[in-house]
Amino acid sequence: MVQPIKRFGQNFLLDKNIIKKIAEVIDPKPGEKIIEIGPGQGALTDLLAESGAEVIAVEIDKRVIEFLSESYPNVEIINQDFLEFDLKKLNSNELRVVGNIPYNITSQIIFKLIENHQIVRDFVFMVQYEVAKRMIAKKGTKDYGILAVLLGYFANAELCFKVSPNVFYPKPKVFSAVVRIDFKKKIDDSLSKIFIRIVKAAFGNRRKTLKNSLSNSIFAQLNFRGCGVDLTLRAEQLDVEDFIKLAEFARKHFSDHIK
Repeated sequence: MVQPIKRFGQNFLLDKNIIKKIAEVIDPKPGEKIIEIGPGQGALTDLLAESGAEVIAVEIDKRVIEFLSESYPNVEIINQDFLEFDLKKLNSNELRVVGNIPYNITSQIIFKLIENHQIVRDFVFMVQYEVAKRMIAKKGTKDYGILAVLLGYFANAELCFKVSPNVFYPKPKVFSAVVRIDFKKKIDDSLSKIFIRIVKAAFGNRRKTLKNSLSNSIFAQLNFRGCGVDLTLRAEQLDVEDFIKLAEFARKHFSDHIK
């Protein structure tokens, strides 16, 4: 076994029962195009490759590339940082993305997939349990924020099961969870960009009212009176439909300012 590298956020999953449970959540089928992020030494790759799916493993750690290439001749191994990998060059609009991903870049990976939602069907990840709770949080709770709202708009999110630190080497200091995110098919892409900006602006000053938060953002020149949302509320008190109303109002009255 190669030794985990801290800067890559590596914690190798050792428990075969957990690996099997993750594979069951993914439920890979022959012919599907599946990208595995950070296969490491192939714990999950093994089961993916057996399914008959077309597996593309993106691994940043050069030390395991030769091992993966020799062990899984039917898997395309790419030695690259996933954050720099161009998903569009795979020429598919039904990509599936899976992996025990580095916890230190979880949000960046998820935001990358949201940006590519037109070509990604779903993703199944092992993430830090606290992040998983933020992904499925409901309005009015302390975990509710940008991540929950964006996923609520673009996808359906499910926390599948919680995972103990004891099944990893080295043991992380936190619990983990497996999540499944299925992207919605009908997304108003002309609204998406402004929706994201509205959400980020609204949560930019979490303790302030919506009116104050928006007035301290790129929307400062726009009067949201008549938008159909109570501007005295805070962002955490709004549901996805409220943010859609704000985005539609901004698109109608402020579209020239949005690039």
